[in-house]
Amino acid sequence: MAWRIHDSVIRGEIDNRVKGHVRGQLWLEGLSEPVKLELTGNACADLAGCRLTFRNKEKPIPMPTDGTFHPVQKGQIGDLTASRKARVFTVPNAEAFAMMDRGEKPPERIANVLYLERYSDGNGRVVIESTEFELKISEPEWRLSAAEEQQRGQEAEKGWAKFCTQLNDAIEQQRCRQKDPEAEWDEHDYERFLKESDARNEKYRELMEKHGDSDEAEEKIAQEMGWARELTPEEAERRQQWIEEMNAAAQEALEEPEPEPDPATEGRDWIRTADGDIAHPLQHRCFESSMKFWHACDELGLKECEDDDLNASIFEFQTTGVKLAGALGGIARDGGVLDGAFTVARLKRALDHLHKAQAGLEAVAPKKLLPEKLVTETRQELFEIREGILRLMDEYRGR
Repeated sequence: MAWRIHDSVIRGEIDNRVKGHVRGQLWLEGLSEPVKLELTGNACADLAGCRLTFRNKEKPIPMPTDGTFHPVQKGQIGDLTASRKARVFTVPNAEAFAMMDRGEKPPERIANVLYLERYSDGNGRVVIESTEFELKISEPEWRLSAAEEQQRGQEAEKGWAKFCTQLNDAIEQQRCRQKDPEAEWDEHDYERFLKESDARNEKYRELMEKHGDSDEAEEKIAQEMGWARELTPEEAERRQQWIEEMNAAAQEALEEPEPEPDPATEGRDWIRTADGDIAHPLQHRCFESSMKFWHACDELGLKECEDDDLNASIFEFQTTGVKLAGALGGIARDGGVLDGAFTVARLKRALDHLHKAQAGLEAVAPKKLLPEKLVTETRQELFEIREGILRLMDEYRGR
């Protein structure tokens, strides 16, 4: 997974005045010393031969604490440019989103994007991408020739290819451990399958962020994901037939009223929420409790708190609810379980996030950021949700 650190940048300086070398420093929120850059390669044509300084106009957030960011970044420069373009709102984000909710189009403008990509030995791919920096660029001391620009692009592609190899290795590591699909799978088999899915999703997300969403980008992504292959006429016909069948089934499902769940399982497998939706009781409890905790922190002025442990606890609590929805949503709506082992594997993933929420809360408690009553109530709620997950895991292991 790439490091995306633009939100943590205070200021920085990048120097490519010596051809073939990119050096600089980054001052990052949460780190006591600036990070040094010692990279090989050259910037893109607009910054080649220049010294760039930049400062974040927004309030930076601390660097994540779930990994080690090396104080000296050595490796290969990827793309380094200040001439990319992006559409940005000309009104505050909250106002823009409110306009979109009303079906209105927020006003936009075209802005320059600073894009700094590097492939470091210690942290892999690291990206800074933002329109919120004030930039100062010196006059170039030299310029890239056409041949040098071509070479620069090739070297950047080599760094990207190496990073993609690491993503592919992560997929292959999980794929090669998969059991025959026709064999009987247990929860451990499904766990490996879900880890492979995570690895594929991570690669797809990286490709989307790298290439964008144009028609050309779609072709590149399909190629790198291994989807691009010339179909035989028979395969193309079967594929088109499958697409038509899926579209017809989807349309039929949309036209049919949603079936009512079994009244006999109400309160155990499903409840109807205040909004009239169907949800599993444990999933809904987790969702409501996580939102209550989040709003309580908001009322204390801690929603935008810079404490990593509190932020992690809030995020992981909410993520637990999302994972429970994935594991239990079908049970609530359909009243059945396709595969007990698969359900257990998905419940394990929810449990992992809940444990992280608990760890974050326990790290926050001694700091006295939260009232003791809120800590006690949230601790008890997390514990009871955990017990509920464990009970369901025992139940579905027997199915």
